[in-house]
Amino acid sequence: MDEKIKMVAVDVDGTFVRSDYTYDIPRFQRILSHMNHIGCHFVVASGNQYYQLRDLFPGYDEELSFVAENGAFVKDQKELVFTANMPKDTVDAVIDVCREYPEIRNVLCGLESAYCQRETVNQEFFDRTAIYYHRLKWMDDFKKVDDQILKFAPTVPEEKTDFYYHLFCEKLKGKIEPTTSGHGSIDLILPGCHKASGLKRLLKRWEISPEQCAAFGDGGNDIEMLKYCGYSYAMENAPANVKAAAKFVCPSNEEDGVLVTLEKLFSLT
Repeated sequence: MDEKIKMVAVDVDGTFVRSDYTYDIPRFQRILSHMNHIGCHFVVASGNQYYQLRDLFPGYDEELSFVAENGAFVKDQKELVFTANMPKDTVDAVIDVCREYPEIRNVLCGLESAYCQRETVNQEFFDRTAIYYHRLKWMDDFKKVDDQILKFAPTVPEEKTDFYYHLFCEKLKGKIEPTTSGHGSIDLILPGCHKASGLKRLLKRWEISPEQCAAFGDGGNDIEMLKYCGYSYAMENAPANVKAAAKFVCPSNEEDGVLVTLEKLFSLT
């Protein structure tokens, strides 16, 4: 089956890494070496910041490709392929809506860095956010950020995730599309900018069809990618709607489900 698969895309949180953010490095290196040998691309496809994802694969980042920030940042090994550029009026509209709801804790995601706004979040939130955004700065006012804006990443009370998802859909219709991986995390991205759109940009460069691709995910922001790829795997720990979007279910992230499945796909066991 390995001859059929020319690209593998993996989500990170809840998919590729365990809950303690570790993965079996020697096992991954063995699989990656085989993939490189047969000309199969490995793509890290995540809502997270590129700089954080890069640090997860030290020494390998230039061998891999990245669809970061939920499709707003696309890199083909050493070459930057695409970055979203949210218009200023859209940026301001998102900021204005979020200001109406003080319980929203927002992160503004730029090309050079991500940003937290003083007075709206505390140091504890900043420190926790820095785990996922390895370039993160304080700002007094989001509207004064001088950077190319990729997306927003608001955090809301977990039990209100659906409420805010629909609120953003209604209040920012036509300007942004919300996507969520659950647990109070929502990404506000430009319409049509998601993981599948990022993969599509790479496949066009590589002249590969979606039927030759495998994808792994566990969250709502993986659904487009899972529907797009010929071999799609939802993690055992994924919710029902994500499993419904995939063709197969594989073991959970805690059981190294991605690596276990890739070993079977590439006959490495």
